[in-house]
Amino acid sequence: MGECLETIYWLAIEIGAVFLLPFLIILLTTPYLIRKLTEKGFVAKDYHKKGEKLVPTGGGIAIMLAVLFSLSINSLFYKFSATNYVVLNVIILFGLFGVLDDMIDIGRTVKLILMYYCSYPLIQYATHSWMVFPFIGEVDLGKFYSQLIMPTYVLVSANLVNMHSGFNGMSSGLSLIILFSLLIKSLTGGSLENVNNIMAIFAVTGATLGFHLFERYPSRIFWGNIGSLTVGAAIGVLIVMQGYIISGFVMLIPHTVNFLMYVYWRIKKYPQAKFGKQRDDGTLDVPNPLTLKWVLPYHRRMTERQATVAMYAITIAFSIIGILIPEEVRYGN
Repeated sequence: MGECLETIYWLAIEIGAVFLLPFLIILLTTPYLIRKLTEKGFVAKDYHKKGEKLVPTGGGIAIMLAVLFSLSINSLFYKFSATNYVVLNVIILFGLFGVLDDMIDIGRTVKLILMYYCSYPLIQYATHSWMVFPFIGEVDLGKFYSQLIMPTYVLVSANLVNMHSGFNGMSSGLSLIILFSLLIKSLTGGSLENVNNIMAIFAVTGATLGFHLFERYPSRIFWGNIGSLTVGAAIGVLIVMQGYIISGFVMLIPHTVNFLMYVYWRIKKYPQAKFGKQRDDGTLDVPNPLTLKWVLPYHRRMTERQATVAMYAITIAFSIIGILIPEEVRYGN
């Protein structure tokens, strides 16, 4: 019993170090990044504000660099499992596609195909699997899990996070809610070995929390595609590595509904519109109710901050349900 408590104690210290270092790095470096991005002209219009307010964008690069630096420094004091570096490799690959997406338009089809294969390094860590489904029991999915579910889930999660955005701090805030929910589920219901394999995700969460303090309303910086794809991939990787396929799906239901609304929009060939605008009274004037974040502002007057908080509340509700769902995956032959 004493040995188990000591193991948990040192694991908690390790998690704290891995989480706090990227958080502090972001707090210290983001003001400098904001100035440099502004000076270099890497800015985007904040469409839901009056006038021509320009905000530096592409700040998600800070999350990538902070996580890499954090794990490098912490590796001097802690021995991370090899799985963490595979997880980090997948996340960084998605982030690099975000850099490319921010710079040039390579086409949605090409991007989806290439990003699908970015998840393949995870396959060797799920050569055989059994999943426990609520009300069904244990099911052996075998190579179907590793060859199809894992890479598809990471790809879909990254793109769902990328699409469900548009308000100050909404995307990073929603991502934090889901990351914290999945980590709570991992710490309370997973084995210590599984927790050791997701230290890179703790680092991503710490960096994202620090960045959100700058991107929350009113945003001083946007994270761009690089940020949404990096953190979205981290969410997907965490879900498949812990085997929380159903729980993760439940937590991402708002994101999925947003995507389905977009599909309906395209099928009906309604006029394209990416942003709304701000009325004189500070409330949002959105063009239609065909994306989740616009539904409430379309039917009643709401400010951008109020609409964002409403999105937080919806995701918190589904995340709580996801935490309560009993579910796990176990690997081995």
